[in-house]
Amino acid sequence: MFAPTEVADKRLSMPHETDEILRATYHQKNGPGGDDMSGSRMMNTSSSALMKEYYEQLEEMREQQELYWAKEQAVELLHAVVQERDQLQQKYQEYLTETGIHTVEMQRHKDQLTGFQWLTQQLRIANQEKELNSGYTHNLSMWQARKDEQTANLKVDEMTRLTKRLQSQLERKEENMLFGQQREAAFGSHMYEMQTRIKQLETRLRITVQDAQQQRKERTAWEKQVVELQKKVANLVMEKHDAVATIQDYKHLLQEANLQKSLALSGEKRKEEEIKKLKYEMSKFTEDNAARIRKAVDMAKKQYNVQISRLEEELSALQMECGEKQSLIERTVREKRAVETELEKFYREDEGYESDNRKLEQLHQKYLLGETTKCDLQLTLQTTQNKLKQLEMNFEEEKSRSQEVICNLQSTLKSEREKSVSLSEQSLKLQEENEQLQKEMEGLRKQVIEAQRKANIKISKMEHEHDVKEHGYEAQLKEMEDSNQKSTAELTCLLLSQQKATNRWKEETKKITETTEARINKLKRELSQQKICNQELISRLEIANEKATEDEKLMREYQEHINRLQRRLSQVEQRAATATQKLSLITTQKKKAAFLKKGKDM
Repeated sequence: MFAPTEVADKRLSMPHETDEILRATYHQKNGPGGDDMSGSRMMNTSSSALMKEYYEQLEEMREQQELYWAKEQAVELLHAVVQERDQLQQKYQEYLTETGIHTVEMQRHKDQLTGFQWLTQQLRIANQEKELNSGYTHNLSMWQARKDEQTANLKVDEMTRLTKRLQSQLERKEENMLFGQQREAAFGSHMYEMQTRIKQLETRLRITVQDAQQQRKERTAWEKQVVELQKKVANLVMEKHDAVATIQDYKHLLQEANLQKSLALSGEKRKEEEIKKLKYEMSKFTEDNAARIRKAVDMAKKQYNVQISRLEEELSALQMECGEKQSLIERTVREKRAVETELEKFYREDEGYESDNRKLEQLHQKYLLGETTKCDLQLTLQTTQNKLKQLEMNFEEEKSRSQEVICNLQSTLKSEREKSVSLSEQSLKLQEENEQLQKEMEGLRKQVIEAQRKANIKISKMEHEHDVKEHGYEAQLKEMEDSNQKSTAELTCLLLSQQKATNRWKEETKKITETTEARINKLKRELSQQKICNQELISRLEIANEKATEDEKLMREYQEHINRLQRRLSQVEQRAATATQKLSLITTQKKKAAFLKKGKDM
C-alpha cells in the first residue's frame, strides 16, 4: 500500500532518474564503447517500478470496490431489517387489536350480566310493591296491571331464559372456578405467582397500549423518516450509478493507459531490436574493417620488410664493394706515389743510365696499369653511384607508394570513423526517442495517478457518507431495538419467525460471502497469472540485458583491438619514418664522401 507521501517522493525522484539517464547518454557519447545498455537497464528498472505501482494501485482499487460492495450489501440488509421491523409492528398491532376486541366483548358480557341482575331486582321490587298496593290500586289500574303483568311475565320469561343461560354460564364458570380453586389448592404458590404474573401482564398490557399509542405516533414520524430515507436511498442509488459510471470511465482510462503502455513497450522492444541490429551491424562492420585493415597492414608490412631486407642486403653488398674498391684505390694511390717518388729519385740521380731504362719502363707500365686500374675503379665507382642513385630513386618511389597506401588507409579510417560517428548519432536519436517515450510514460503515469486520486477522493467521500448513514442507521436501530425489546419479549412466535429470517439472512450472507470469496479467488488467480506474465517478461528482459552486456563486451574488445591496430600502424609509420631518415642520412653521408673524394682527386 502506497501512502501519498511515498507517491510524492517517487514523483520527486523521477527528475533525478531522468538526470541519471541523461548522464548515461552523455557518457555513452564520450565513452570509447558506449554504455547504451545502462540506459536500457534504467528504462527496464523504471518500467518495472511503474508496473509494480500500477498493479498495487489496481489492488487498492479492487479492495476499495469490495469494501464499497460490502457496504452496499450492509445497507440492503439494513433496509431488509427495517422492512421486517415494520411487518413485526403490523403483526403486533393486529395482536393488540384482537386482544382489545376480546376485552371489549368480555366487558360487554359483564355489563349485560349486571344489567340483567338489576332488571331482576327491579322486577322483584315491582312485584313486592304490587302485592303491597294491590288493594289501593286494584280498582284504578287492574287492567293496566294485567297488561303490565303480561309484559312483565314475558320479560320475566325472557329474563328467566337469560338467567338460565347466565346461570349455566355461571355454573360453568363456577365449575371452572372450582376446578381452578382445586388447582389453586394443589398449586397454591404457583397460583400466587401466576396472579403476580397476570398483574404484571396487565401492567405490561397497559404499558404496551401506551407504547402502541406512542408507536403509532412514532410510526407516523417513522413513515416520514422512511419517506426521507427512501428519497435518500434514491439519491444514493443515483450516486451509486454515477460512481459506477465514473468507475467504468476510470476502467476505460486504465484500459487505454494499458494499451498505450503496451504500445510504448512494443515500440521500445522494436527500438531495442533495431539498436541490437545496429550494434550487430556495427560489430560486423568493425570486424570486417579490422580484418581488412589487418590484412592490408600485414601485406604492407611484409612487402616493406622484404623491400627493406633486400635494400639492406644490396646496401651491405655495395658497402662491401665500395670498401674493397676504396682499399684498392688507396693501394694504387700509394703505389703511384711510391712510383712517382722513385721516378723523381731516378730522375734526380741519373737520367742517362741505360740500365735503369728497363726499370723505368716497368715502372711506366706499372703506372699505366695503375691508371687503367684507376680508370676502371672510377668507372666502377660511377656505376655503383648510379646504382645507388637508382636504388634511392626506387626507394623514394616505394616510399611514395607506401605513403599513398598509408594515406588511403587513413582515408578509409576517417570514413570508418565518420560512419561510426553517424551510427553514434543514430543511437543518440534513438536515445532521444526513448527519452520522449519515457516522458510520454511519465505523462500517462501522472494521468493515471490523477485519475486514481480523484477516484480515491470520491470513494472516500462515499465512504464518509456511508459511515455517517451507517451511524444514523445504527442509532436508529439501537432505538428500535430498545423499543422492541420491551414488546418482543412476549411475542416468542415472532421471535421464532425473526430467528428463521435471521437464519435465512445468515444463509444469504454465507452465499454472498461465498460469491465474494469466489470473486476474490478469481481476482487472485488473475493477479497470479499477471504476476507470472510479469515474471516471464522480466526474465526476457534479463536475457536481453545479458545479451546486450555481451554485445557491449564484444564492442569493447573490438574497439580495443582497433586501438591496438592503430597503435601498431603508428609504430610502423614511426619505424618507416626512422628508416627513411636513416637512409637519407646514409645517402647524404655518401654524397658528402663522394664530393670530398672528387675534391681530393681534383
